[in-house]
Amino acid sequence: MPTVSFEHIVKSYGSMTVLNDLNLSVDDGDFLVLLGPSGCGKTTLLNLLAGLLEVSDGRIMIGDRDVTDLDPKDRGLAMVFQSYALYPTKTVHGNLKFGLSASKLPRDEIEKRIAWAARLLQIEPLLNRKPGQLSGGQRQRVAIGRALVKNVGVFLFDEPLSNLDAKLRTEMRLEIKKLHDELKSTIVYVTHDQIEAMTMATRIAVMDGGVIQQFGTPDEIYERPANLFVAGFIGSPAMNLREATLNVSNDRITAQLASGVVLDLEGYDFAETPRNGTKVIVGLRPEHFGAPDVREAKAAATFTLPVQYTERTGSDATVYLKLDNQLLALRVAPDAASRLKPGTSVSVDFLSGKANLFDAQTGRRM
Repeated sequence: MPTVSFEHIVKSYGSMTVLNDLNLSVDDGDFLVLLGPSGCGKTTLLNLLAGLLEVSDGRIMIGDRDVTDLDPKDRGLAMVFQSYALYPTKTVHGNLKFGLSASKLPRDEIEKRIAWAARLLQIEPLLNRKPGQLSGGQRQRVAIGRALVKNVGVFLFDEPLSNLDAKLRTEMRLEIKKLHDELKSTIVYVTHDQIEAMTMATRIAVMDGGVIQQFGTPDEIYERPANLFVAGFIGSPAMNLREATLNVSNDRITAQLASGVVLDLEGYDFAETPRNGTKVIVGLRPEHFGAPDVREAKAAATFTLPVQYTERTGSDATVYLKLDNQLLALRVAPDAASRLKPGTSVSVDFLSGKANLFDAQTGRRM
């Protein structure tokens, strides 16, 4: 499967620039997710790759071919849209066949591809039905099948699961991931849903304001967010972000929060040695609070705070404590949450080596 490269991409509408000097490379066989909030430029970038929009400047490469000015049909791509875009008067078989009708392929080759895609997506019993007789998940499988039969090198997905209910989204995430594992195809996938990104991607490009804020594996982006935007966007509940001041004394570095709590930063991997008195934003993941395992970790800080309220979601629970007129989110076991009543005071440890630090002025990771 080919690589995909965006080189110094600019996309403007009159005086408004949506993408400015964007560079990104998708490796052969990668599952790249373009992740970000509405209006960040992710769908624009996908449409530029598909040829549905014209590039204002820069070039797009697929393998060793410059496809910047090629028609969509000549790029060697297949796209799955958010709205399915199935022909309501055609059967499932007819929808799968439609994209191949103008390809001048032999009839037996067309039927062979349709049978292969139907078997792979488990829609063989549906071939004689029309879209109106299908569920949302079945329609999405047909839309994916219509892309698969084209037998191309790169597949594009534009928020394909956003119209499905929660249960179907989970099922289709697994199906698309399984499909990628079997085909080893190159996939570029657009979503605003971080769960989709974290569970399916081999690489994620987090976007905001037309700029790639961070590019890396799901684990890299979650464990070491490059800046405050990524830190606040990735994770549910979101990372707790609090202002603090660094105290540098000999070989010991701590961060003192406005509330007076001191966080020991032993073992933190600073990009460069910080100065005493530096203003920072401390990031604390909700799941990193609790009793430390004495064999593996120790407490970097202890918080003694009143419970504001709790939120249970069945297998998981979040407790919100009051800290400096703000809320501090902690992820706990549901049975523990049921014992914590609003107004009662609790003491919790934040585990050593789990903090994230960001420069208060630039927002970049330290």
